[in-house]
Amino acid sequence: MPGFGRAWSVGLLGLRGTPIEVEAYCAAGLPKFTLIGLPDSVLSEARDRVRAATLSSGLDWPQSVLTVSLSPAWIKKHGSGFDLAIAFATLRATGAVPSAALPDAVLIAELALDGRVRPIRGVLPCVVSAARAGLTSFFVAEANAAEAKQVPGVTVIGLRSLRQLAALANGAPVPDEPPSEPDHVPPDGPPPEDPGYEPDLSEVLGQYEARRALELSAAGGHHLFMCGAPGSGKTMLARRLPGILPPLDSAAALEVSAIHSLAGTLPPDKPLIDRPPFCAVHHSATVPSMVGGGGGGQIRPGAVSRAHRGVLFLDEAPEFGRAVLDSLREPIESGEVAIARASGIARFPARFLLVAAANPCPCGRAGSPAANCVCEPRQRVGYLAKISGPLLDRIDLRVDIAPVGPAELLDAASGGQAGEPSKVVAERVAQARERARRRLAGSPWTCNADVPGQVLRNHWPLGTAALASAERALHAGVLSARGLDRVIRVAWTVADLAGADRPDRSAVDTALGFRLGLQALTGC
Repeated sequence: MPGFGRAWSVGLLGLRGTPIEVEAYCAAGLPKFTLIGLPDSVLSEARDRVRAATLSSGLDWPQSVLTVSLSPAWIKKHGSGFDLAIAFATLRATGAVPSAALPDAVLIAELALDGRVRPIRGVLPCVVSAARAGLTSFFVAEANAAEAKQVPGVTVIGLRSLRQLAALANGAPVPDEPPSEPDHVPPDGPPPEDPGYEPDLSEVLGQYEARRALELSAAGGHHLFMCGAPGSGKTMLARRLPGILPPLDSAAALEVSAIHSLAGTLPPDKPLIDRPPFCAVHHSATVPSMVGGGGGGQIRPGAVSRAHRGVLFLDEAPEFGRAVLDSLREPIESGEVAIARASGIARFPARFLLVAAANPCPCGRAGSPAANCVCEPRQRVGYLAKISGPLLDRIDLRVDIAPVGPAELLDAASGGQAGEPSKVVAERVAQARERARRRLAGSPWTCNADVPGQVLRNHWPLGTAALASAERALHAGVLSARGLDRVIRVAWTVADLAGADRPDRSAVDTALGFRLGLQALTGC
């Protein structure tokens, strides 16, 4: 006898989700299972997974013609997250569960052959998108329930098996099932030796100029380039930048967590990321791994998106491929990445703080008083020239880092006074950001680094006296028009940290010094 059943799921393209209506229809005829609605190869395999899971759960499978449609039919569907919805729609069509049970429920999970409900990547952006469309009831794998519950205003039920879903729909006692293991890849980078350890600026010896640049970067959202010999503390400084950035607000935390949910890097024990992330990229990275991509329709966020609202660290920057470095130019300017595929355009947010580090030359000993450089002059010039001028022009702060001197090392060894802790610096950063936020109230910007130069010149002009040094640099040809705008942005951050109403000549000179810090090495 013909039967019809319906359920809801969600299809993702990037972080944008579309509610997908899953319809199942049983008709008389020889047993056959047809899945329509532009499924990919993984989703097409759902026919075998759903059939095996249903029979393993002790539920009847229709011995007739079964047609399952995924609507809208013109949207390409990807992945195994439709399994649970297909199974539930089929159970409704066969009468195994009442058609009125669990109305408008959204089901997002993969099914194992024995009926277990398995977690998938990207549950959080699925729930966010469906909630915006007005759907509020969700059934997911138990391992995905914690992240799905981070979305306000929704009801989430974690399942361990298809049997539990059938029992809930029929109003029967829910059977107890053994828990499933979460299916997550480890987060980026090696885990800390002590889970409670947080890198702190008080551990950095000396490096006063670099610490100042780090504070300016955090307060104004400015990108940072550090150049120094191996062992001078570049990586140590970069890893302490997230610790002085303000915590993420609720909207930003949900957005960042959604990206990491889709990437599979959301820690199982921390379903909501409320601190700025830190993403360190190896110099062998490819363009797709940096900006995102993937084959078969499974478009995943790259490093620039995983570092959204946090820090993207490129150690040994000249060793990266030229195309990889130049791929950063668009997200630095626009704050997002657009990846075009035949199925559509996937967009990922990518508003990050770029911290790049480099040795001064291939051997790393240029300018070191303790060792002689063995590189030829043209090698030294060509090494840093691997970083293109347009990319370097987008970096506001450039710092030469010298190795820590004997005085600082001996003072630390004898128990001398440590540097300022991250907590103290973070308080100044928060105060400076609040000053900028009040000044920029009513505009779409919140950080000095985001404000266009034309807006700065029209609404917050600086006096001629304050710009005297910048004017000389312009006439000398060592500062471009875009460079002047970036100097002014940094000068506003210097003023915000000092509690001043507007930048004076000292603030502009400080910003100019950081802008031209690598002049001798890069010639730009």
